[in-house]
Amino acid sequence: MSELKKKDDYQKALNLYSQGIKDFRRRDYEKAASSFGSLIEKFPDEHELVDRARVYLTICQKGQKKESVNLKTVEDYLFYAQMKINQRDYEGALKLLEKALDFKKEEARIYYLMAIAYVQGSRLDDSLEALKKAIQKDKALAILAQNETDFEPLWEDKRFKVLVKLL
Repeated sequence: MSELKKKDDYQKALNLYSQGIKDFRRRDYEKAASSFGSLIEKFPDEHELVDRARVYLTICQKGQKKESVNLKTVEDYLFYAQMKINQRDYEGALKLLEKALDFKKEEARIYYLMAIAYVQGSRLDDSLEALKKAIQKDKALAILAQNETDFEPLWEDKRFKVLVKLL
């Protein structure tokens, strides 16, 4: 696949993801699920976006039903931490992510979600530290972070730019 086609596909996938997030935040789970489903179907090679879209799609499909949960795997903790972040319960998300580290300390996605929870909770230094760990464990997360609107409070911070190589 040509480099131009890869960039074009990534941009299309990113646009679907962004639309899905907008609809999700408006609690229009049907539209959000449609965007996330299209992204997963049409751009399976965009692994990072597909992984995140799957989490959101599952949340949309459950319609945020209240249910008792039995967290057994890293994936369970990541899923519910993402839900807590979406509900703006950043401390709740961080507690779940700390427990997820007990299962898999080297999982980059845990640190990435921690960075999001910290930045959304106005803990910018903690966010940068968690993002640094995430990127050290998975370099592809730097690209995802560049386009993640949750990191907007850090976009002008030189330390963030260095981490994601925007200088």
